Amino acid sequence: MKRINEYKKLFNVTGNIDLKELKTSYRNLVKEWHPDKFQAGDAKAEEAELKSQQIIDGYHFLVSIAPETKAATLEEYTNTINESGIADFKHKGLLLEVTFQDGSVYEYFGVTRNLYIKFVNADKPLRFAKRNIFNSFLYRKSKKADMVA
Repeated sequence: MKRINEYKKLFNVTGNIDLKELKTSYRNLVKEWHPDKFQAGDAKAEEAELKSQQIIDGYHFLVSIAPETKAATLEEYTNTINESGIADFKHKGLLLEVTFQDGSVYEYFGVTRNLYIKFVNADKPLRFAKRNIFNSFLYRKSKKADMVA
């Protein structure tokens, strides 16, 4: 959640993410912080390099959790959680990363340690996740794993 709030603050996004406004903000920030605007060796050049990478990462991240993106990929997500089993999962902080047997990897934000422990100890983790995690938390598809389990 911290990462989401940092990126929203960077792009001056309040409430729901609007892709049109996000794209405009992204373009303006890229123009302002593009590394080519600064001379080599200038202190601002190094800062611009880091800031531009942060802007690019933030943009891609916010696009991946935008309502329009989620709506466009809902069918794929539904198929994954209903037809593919869980191959692996990791929990760090409030982030649960689930790798499915079809190779898809989804991140779920705001999953508490207590809920994670219940998930791990459940007789049927997939059923528990379907009821308590998959449609209850903000999620994004983070990547497609290289190897299918």
